[in-house]
Amino acid sequence: MAEAADARLADPDVEARLGRLDELLEGLESAPAPTTRSATEAVALLTEVYGEALARVLDHADERLAECLAEDELLAHLMVLHDIHPEPAERRAARAVERLRPAVQERGGDVEWAGVEGQVARVRLTAGGGCGSGCGGGGSEVTDAVRAAVLSVAPELTAVEPVTETAPAFVPLTTLTHRSAP
Repeated sequence: MAEAADARLADPDVEARLGRLDELLEGLESAPAPTTRSATEAVALLTEVYGEALARVLDHADERLAECLAEDELLAHLMVLHDIHPEPAERRAARAVERLRPAVQERGGDVEWAGVEGQVARVRLTAGGGCGSGCGGGGSEVTDAVRAAVLSVAPELTAVEPVTETAPAFVPLTTLTHRSAP
């Protein structure tokens, strides 16, 4: 069994193969139509069968094993692809936001999970220090990173939007403590 584990692909090797697969699939688009249809149908059928095999593994897995499988990044992506991930989209998205939080905080900002409304993920974003008003590209970079992270783990969601909270209006303390005589 140890030999089988040694033959496994490291994450960078998996990423390289996925990149090459993307290149090959894009190349198929320029191939003659009958070849393209046959090749893409073959890929789709193989993907469907492998997805069914993964679903059957999950059918036999207890809760602990299903959680372990879902924690593996590659398996989690495959489960999402085949719509068989054991965790709800909201929980996966919240975890993605929490994973990004330290990096956002290093930039002087913050990001917090605010929940889902319909199919839209909501996050609270606080601008980083030195941002002043408007934030420009720095704020949009964080928003884009959060959006990409959330939608990669929960593509069932249609969008990721920041929660805009209006600050309470300032009420002078004297107006609360002193009443004018009628």
